[in-house]
Amino acid sequence: MIDLFIIKVGGNVIDNPALLQTFIEKFATIPGKKILIHGGGKIATRIGDKLGIESKYVDGRRITDAETIDVVTMVYGGLVNKQLVARLQANQCNAIGLTGADANIIPAVKRPVKTIDYGFVGDVYPEQLNIAPLKALLEAGVTPVFAPLTHDGKGQMLNTNADTIASSLAIALSASYAVRLIYCFEKKGVLSDPNDDNAVINLINKEIYQQLLDNKVLSDGILPKLQNAFGAIDNGVKEVLIGHADDVLSNTTATVAGTLIC
Repeated sequence: MIDLFIIKVGGNVIDNPALLQTFIEKFATIPGKKILIHGGGKIATRIGDKLGIESKYVDGRRITDAETIDVVTMVYGGLVNKQLVARLQANQCNAIGLTGADANIIPAVKRPVKTIDYGFVGDVYPEQLNIAPLKALLEAGVTPVFAPLTHDGKGQMLNTNADTIASSLAIALSASYAVRLIYCFEKKGVLSDPNDDNAVINLINKEIYQQLLDNKVLSDGILPKLQNAFGAIDNGVKEVLIGHADDVLSNTTATVAGTLIC
C-alpha cells in the first residue's frame, strides 16, 4: 500500500492557468501524505526579459549565471512557490512552501565545469538529504511544496532540475514510506506514437523499456523522465508514474490512467 505520494508538476502546466487550476483542485483532495515539486515554466524568462537579463540555453538547459540565479530564486522560490501555496490553502490543503535551503533539506553540489559551464546549477545526491524536518512536516499533516532550488551549504542558492529533486526526495524517503513518485505534465503518459496523444503505454518494466529504446519509439523529451524513473525504482522507490496533470487524482489510485513504471 502506498503511504506517500511525491508529485512533480511540469512547467508547461504552471504556464497554463486553466490546467494549473484543475491540477491544484485535484491535488488538494488527494488523501494522506503528499509532497509537491514544481517546475518554473517560462515565468523566469519573461521577468528576466523585463529586467534586461537575457536567458541563455545549451541543448535546452538553462545557463544559470550570477544574474539568472537571482531571477530564478525570486521567481521560483517566491512568486511561483507562494502562489501555489496560497491556491492550495484556498482549497483546504495546508501547504508550506520550501526550497532545498530551508531546514537544509536538500544540500547540493555546484555542477563541475566540463565542456559547458552551466553556472549556479546544483547536482543532488539523495543520501545527503536531510529528511527529518520533512518527515516532521508530513507527520503533522502539512504538505511541503518545493521550488526547484537547492543550496551549497556556503550561502549560495543553486538552480536544480525539478524532476531530479522529485526523484531524490522519493529515494531518500523510501526508507520510511512506500512511495509512488508521479510526474505530471501535459501528455497522458509515455506514448508508443508521439503523434498520438491516446497511444499510452500503461506499463513499462526494464525489458519493455529496452525494447522501446531499441526500436527508437520514445521521443527525446520523455527519456530524462524515464531515466529518473528507473533510477528511483533501482533505489527503493516502490512505483513511478508518468501521466497528465488532469489525471493526478486517479493516478493516486490502483486504477491509473498514465504509464506505471515498475
